[in-house]
This record gives sequence, C-alpha cells and structure tokens, in this order.
Amino acid sequence: MSKKIYVGNLPFSATEDEIREKFEEFGSVMSVNLITDRDTGRPRGFGFVEMENGEEADAAISALDQTEMDGRKLNVNEARPRR
Repeated sequence: MSKKIYVGNLPFSATEDEIREKFEEFGSVMSVNLITDRDTGRPRGFGFVEMENGEEADAAISALDQTEMDGRKLNVNEARPRR
C-alpha cells in the first residue's frame, strides 16, 4: 500500500526532480508535490512525496529525516491526514 511522506524545512531552491531523486534511492516514487504560496507562487519550504510501498517509505523516512539539503536540516515523517 502506498504511503504519503511529509518533507519539511526544504530549501526554497529545491525542485521536484531533486526531491524525487533523493527518495527514489529507497524505492518507487508515485508523486512529488512541493507546496507554493497561493498569492506569490513562491515555494513554502515543504512538500509531500508519495511512495508506492510502505516499507520503502519507512526506510526513506528513517534515512532522510534530519539530513541536510543545502544547509537545511530536513524534517521527514509520515504525512498526517488532512483535517
């Protein structure tokens, strides 16, 4: 079953391709969605990655959480459902 992952504290320069590449080291990535500001269109510094396999997603979470990307420590954990 697929799993959605929250990725926070991203550098504003991060691209969907860069994020996809990081996560594909651990398995199949279904989608990458970087969140942008509705008014300015600028990145907000976080996004979501959906991975096909839950175990691969868990491996990516434990390997990538608190790692650095362009000088920023990433927060990587399982996405909570929207309220």
